[in-house]
Amino acid sequence: MTSTVTESTDPYCLREGESAALLRGHQWRRFVALGDSVVEGLCEPTPGYPDVQWADRIAAELDAARPGLAYLNLGRSGLRAHEVRATQLAPALAFGPDLALVVCGGNDAFRSRYDADSVDAELTAMIVALRGAGADVITVGMFDVSYSPAVPEAVRPGLRERMRRLSAHTARLAERLGTLHVHLTDHPLTADPTLYSSDGRHGSARSDAIATAETLRLLSAHRR
Repeated sequence: MTSTVTESTDPYCLREGESAALLRGHQWRRFVALGDSVVEGLCEPTPGYPDVQWADRIAAELDAARPGLAYLNLGRSGLRAHEVRATQLAPALAFGPDLALVVCGGNDAFRSRYDADSVDAELTAMIVALRGAGADVITVGMFDVSYSPAVPEAVRPGLRERMRRLSAHTARLAERLGTLHVHLTDHPLTADPTLYSSDGRHGSARSDAIATAETLRLLSAHRR
């Protein structure tokens, strides 16, 4: 779907100079991103919005505000939560991060046999390990992709229930484990078709730009 706005006019995106103001004097020097395609960066281009994917843009904005950031993106498309932990947690810890983004569970929730408790256990293991190593951890309740025009009408109710259950469970984990939680599931635009790609599984560049704004505003509140 084509958006009728651009990032510079989008009321939900960063304003000129806002990122620098939000991140001025931030403390983070080593940023690692763990997860699936959301982290790897498979959003669909949208005219008027940058092609820089969400995790990469967080890193770019952190580096612009304080040059010299070390950044490692471990995200890989198609992974379920247990696969993210099995393949990415060890290298993430070896990197020695002081800031980590952890996003997974979406591929689990796309399945009718989604096991929320198992996903919770995998997320908990990663969060606890990263926080134990001294990193601030960002978790996310993603936009509700069941609203994508490319999702068949017949599967929307079930997918919506599972995606919202994943989001609610992740929010509870965030509160219990002390993560920096970006809640996008109930964003005012979550049902807007311009946020979603034509494959029915991923977001658009507009969704990544909005997610970037929400993430940086959250990080700003936790600067030291």
